[in-house]
Amino acid sequence: MKIGIIGASGKAGNFIKREALDRGNVVTSIVRDEGKLTGKSDFIIEKDIFDLQTEDIKDLDVLVNAFGVREPGKEHQHAEAGRVLMDIVKGAPETRLVVVGGAGSLFVDKEKTTTLMETADFPKEAYPTSVNQGKNLKELKQSSGINWVFISPGAVFDPEGQRTGSYQKGKDMLITNKKGESYISYADYAIAVLDEIETPVHDNERFAVVAEAE
Repeated sequence: MKIGIIGASGKAGNFIKREALDRGNVVTSIVRDEGKLTGKSDFIIEKDIFDLQTEDIKDLDVLVNAFGVREPGKEHQHAEAGRVLMDIVKGAPETRLVVVGGAGSLFVDKEKTTTLMETADFPKEAYPTSVNQGKNLKELKQSSGINWVFISPGAVFDPEGQRTGSYQKGKDMLITNKKGESYISYADYAIAVLDEIETPVHDNERFAVVAEAE
């Protein structure tokens, strides 16, 4: 498959890139600064997400949004970038949008009245990102004319964690592993992303993933 990854030089994006390449996919890394890329890419587009056009992505089977902001105070760009991508994929109906989401918008009660980011212990520094990723999800749910999926990791999203090779899935609720932890490593998250890309199960919805910590 032809997969474009926005933010391929970032932590999540790089793990997804490596997993995609290891499975034999053709990867286009879409980055602001080519100099920050590590490892192999089949193709590279050096362009800011806000400058992307349908022409840049229309030949891709999948466009992965692993966008990250450059500095604190810019978290609103998560929602703004999401709108840009929704607009450009409308002109590329064969390109599926896969969004690297957050855990903050997952519900913590069966009634679905309270999200994780609304709880007392949620880290204040993570709140702006979670709010804007939540806005992106809400606008995706209200959209039409595009094919998308939003994948939420566990509340503890570990760049240093091991690749166990397995994970568990949920939907809009915060889920936990066998130890009662909402946890997943970047490596296992990348597996979940590529599994969904290669064998789509979720159509225009969000799902959550957790894994064991080893």
